[in-house]
Amino acid sequence: MALTQFDRDLLKRCLDGAPGAWQDFVDRFIGLFVHVIHHTAHARSVRLGADDVDDLCSEVFVTLLKDDFAVLRNFRGQSSLATYLTVVSRRLVVREMARRRKAAAMGHVDAHQPDVVGHLPEEQRIDDVDEVQQLMQHLPANEAEIVRQYHLEGKTYRQISSSLKISQNSIGPTLTRARERLRQLQLETAS
Repeated sequence: MALTQFDRDLLKRCLDGAPGAWQDFVDRFIGLFVHVIHHTAHARSVRLGADDVDDLCSEVFVTLLKDDFAVLRNFRGQSSLATYLTVVSRRLVVREMARRRKAAAMGHVDAHQPDVVGHLPEEQRIDDVDEVQQLMQHLPANEAEIVRQYHLEGKTYRQISSSLKISQNSIGPTLTRARERLRQLQLETAS
């Protein structure tokens, strides 16, 4: 597909710094970038939350703005602007996903922080239903509810935050305290 006159004019307006041009550009291509992010994640079997999509989309826009629109200035018009932006955004998204996986594999991700879908790493989850129920008996009601929703219902931090009307940032520390309490209970019963 060839470069359309509309996209040629939009690109020129952006590069010239015309008022409203960048907003028009964002409005025109944000859907494309979101689609590229979802498609790339699906192709690589990566689950993304809404915050991750927002972060990756922001990365694409920051890259396009960087160095006075250097990426857009490099466009030679040998394809449609949408095709060019698809390639640019896909490369950026693939690179960012690889960076995140590498950081996680190298242990640079805090084990108590949620992954991209708001879950703790699998080794941090308590899979034994009996252990979870035993733990819940020794916790305050609000903490027990967080543990129940996370470990028994498999809800994400975002879902728990929404259902209990609490800060998403308070869920990880609560679960960490609960796991520590479970370890203490197991030590007490083993003694």
